[in-house]
Amino acid sequence: MPHTYQYPRAALTVDCVVFGFDEGELKVLLIERALEPFKGKWALPGGFVRVDETLDDAARRELKEEAGLKDVFLEQLYTFGTVARDPRERVVSVAHYALVQLAAHDTKAATDAADARWYPISKVPKLAFDHADILAAALARLKSKVRYQPIGFELLPPKFTLSQLQHLYEAVLENELDKRNFRKKVLSYGLLVPLKETQMTGRHRPAQMFRFDTIKYEKLKKRGFNFEV
Repeated sequence: MPHTYQYPRAALTVDCVVFGFDEGELKVLLIERALEPFKGKWALPGGFVRVDETLDDAARRELKEEAGLKDVFLEQLYTFGTVARDPRERVVSVAHYALVQLAAHDTKAATDAADARWYPISKVPKLAFDHADILAAALARLKSKVRYQPIGFELLPPKFTLSQLQHLYEAVLENELDKRNFRKKVLSYGLLVPLKETQMTGRHRPAQMFRFDTIKYEKLKKRGFNFEV
């Protein structure tokens, strides 16, 4: 005989803050809601968790269904449970953040999203629900974590220049970095593999390209290594 719960249960959702990096700007993926509440307003991708799936599975499903994204870096962020955060009912949301290489993914609106669009962090419109708070928490986490773990490489293409890497860190940290000191530090770890390929950068001489040595980093991490910038 199924157990009957004595207390009413809150609905459970996931919301995803998806960051991308393009043209020197940190961007976030937003969807235009096609349904009430907040129909026509911009929001983070997300939705209700099914009873037969984990939180991470729900987040990945929503990213695929609402924005056409799959196989992305994804981590849980924080739980948001303000009583009146959703006008429909009592809803608790477990927020996640994801990092995407924009060139490797085509985003498209699906299911209950009317549109999906990348917005520069500095130009984010007013968001539905408490999604502005969720975005702020994700930004704080990204700024903190990018300093001691090389998650920033999840935002770059597999091959990149040192200038692209520096511009990424400057965009995330919202702070200008000294070019010489930055390059000296990131190269000192021995985790950037120089390639024979180069990339033209305006009227300057071609810039050497690198790739991040993930296998070497994982081995070093097991010994307690930290990638600090």
